[in-house]
Amino acid sequence: MRLVTYDAGGGPRAGALRDGAVIDLWGELAPGPPEGWPPSVRALLAHDLLEEAAGAVSDAVVAALSAADVRLLPPVPDPGKLIGIGLNYRSHAKEAGLDPPASPTFFAKFGNALAAPGAEVSLPGTSEKVDYEAEVAFVVGRQAREVSEADALDHLAGCTLLNDLSARDLQFATPQWMPGKVFDGSAPCGPAIVTLDETGPIDALEIELTLNGEVMQRASTADLIHSIPALVSRLSSLMTLEPGDVVFTGTPAGVGSLREPRVWLKPGDELTISSPQLGRLETRLA
Repeated sequence: MRLVTYDAGGGPRAGALRDGAVIDLWGELAPGPPEGWPPSVRALLAHDLLEEAAGAVSDAVVAALSAADVRLLPPVPDPGKLIGIGLNYRSHAKEAGLDPPASPTFFAKFGNALAAPGAEVSLPGTSEKVDYEAEVAFVVGRQAREVSEADALDHLAGCTLLNDLSARDLQFATPQWMPGKVFDGSAPCGPAIVTLDETGPIDALEIELTLNGEVMQRASTADLIHSIPALVSRLSSLMTLEPGDVVFTGTPAGVGSLREPRVWLKPGDELTISSPQLGRLETRLA
């Protein structure tokens, strides 16, 4: 199943992509969202309704809306946590001249950073060195606290794509990276959460980033230093992960800041992250 959040004019709702159309999940799930909850993907996950939703999608005879007639939003527009993992591809550590970290390095973004599939993102006026980072993100489906690696995937809803746009001059101005990670729109995300029954092996997810049509990054999660199950286990030992939390797992080699000559993003640039398993995420810069 490919879970999305969409707006057809009545506000954000949870849906599922199927054959170029969007199925309104809460329209298929009786009696609708639990009392006090909006018709969101986060509500679907918090109440452990993924299997029921998958059944509703399979049984739906007619999809209500063409995907072309709705506006896709970030798959989870309101995550409680938006966590980034730094330096987590062997290829990226090598190009940076750094040893692979023994323990995952992580940081945070906030809700203001999320941008929808196809969005136009304004570059921050405070930076002249904004870079791209193609990433696979996972979405927590069930609460996870002190979870073992063996049980980690049972707590995930699925995976999606995310571009960790980073203002390098701000990122490295202090020992903490977050100043360069938090500008508005710095986390384009989507288009959908692909559930694990459709992603195939989670350690073989492929991603490619193009900048104005030129391939800049290409990799597979087979190159992760800390695997997705290892990340779930480690993070859940430090904090409780809740349904709807989004964790983006690191970027491979090819970032603009480590190229010769350097490649910094500019207004008018078009970025596309594509994956045979997870879809296509397009972003235009302004």
